Amino acid sequence: MQTLESTIDPAVEIQHSAAHGQQQPDPLTIDGNDDGLALAEMVVMMIDDEPIITKTVKKYLENAGFKRIVTCCESSEALEAIQHEQPDVVLLDLNMPEVGGFEILSSMRSAPALKRIPVIVLTSSDDADTKLESFKRGAADFLVKPVHAGELVLRLKNILTAKAYHDQVTRHTALLEHQVRLRTNELKAAQLQILHSLASAGEFRDEVTGMHVVRVGRYSGALARYLGASDDWVEMIEHAAPLHDVGKIGIPDAILLKPGPLEPSEYEVMKQHGIMGTQIICPASRRRLAAWADDELLDVTESPIMKMAAVIAETHHEKWDGSGYPKGLKGEEIPPEGRIVAVADVYDALSNERPYKKAFSREKSFEIIAEGRGVHFDPRVVDAFFATVDEILKIQLEFSD
Repeated sequence: MQTLESTIDPAVEIQHSAAHGQQQPDPLTIDGNDDGLALAEMVVMMIDDEPIITKTVKKYLENAGFKRIVTCCESSEALEAIQHEQPDVVLLDLNMPEVGGFEILSSMRSAPALKRIPVIVLTSSDDADTKLESFKRGAADFLVKPVHAGELVLRLKNILTAKAYHDQVTRHTALLEHQVRLRTNELKAAQLQILHSLASAGEFRDEVTGMHVVRVGRYSGALARYLGASDDWVEMIEHAAPLHDVGKIGIPDAILLKPGPLEPSEYEVMKQHGIMGTQIICPASRRRLAAWADDELLDVTESPIMKMAAVIAETHHEKWDGSGYPKGLKGEEIPPEGRIVAVADVYDALSNERPYKKAFSREKSFEIIAEGRGVHFDPRVVDAFFATVDEILKIQLEFSD
């Protein structure tokens, strides 16, 4: 067993003035405001199998201004104690029975909750290999017994100052990240609100189709998910698809609300709603936009979700065999979002009442979708529709008019 004298340099023992009979100022006492480091609030844990050593070190740390000192003499209980106490710094002996200091140090560095706690190795071994191994395993500092109490306190203070600064930076970074997330969510919510408002505007004059845009968005998301799209793409099409008919804002009431079939000339006007929709959603489509921010002119690209919405508005009436409008695109010339929304839109139009028709039965609607496979619709999207029909029907019921 090491003696008290072999552990702490006796030169730092508190001295008394023989002349005045009063205790002189402790050379280790550090003012609580020194460098802004509140030593009394710092938790120091010492792990050493020699109780007399832990007792002595605790005494000198208390004299230096530390108030929250935890000791552990059972190395087998050290990790559990560190986990429970979450100290600001650990003083660790290496040569202990049962569990050695190196093992404790390695375990701390591999544990997410403990790896950032600084460790000062306090050992009687002064060989270079031991010191090197300590640093390799993540020690913040290395002191050899006997250690001068003043040096120990100053080393502790330096490490705790660095840790306090690091913790402050970490907290500030976390706060900034939280604020960025809040702001991003606010902007996203505002964007979605604008999207939904714009989609509703496209259907505002047609009361019968009030929930049509919502259902088409949900159907499109279900189909995209089944077809293997990423979560981000699925979410984007769910929010972009409701804008597919926003161009109807530009169609006269006499045509839009006409009961019964349209005349050929009227149908030609109706067919323009896809182009109108694209012009409404992305008036600067396929070119770069300028935006002012912080008094600087920034060059930014279009919103991906608005870009997708513009593509959907323009292509959801194209047909797989090339007989659709407005461009007569064929097969995979039609963007995937347009192919998906085509099936979702037609099914909802078939199975719900419109100014020009009564609602078809579910069976009749399914039959028409199946007949359009490879003619009107992409065969894979039709297959996805029937594979997800239970989800489609659930959506239809939940968002019924």
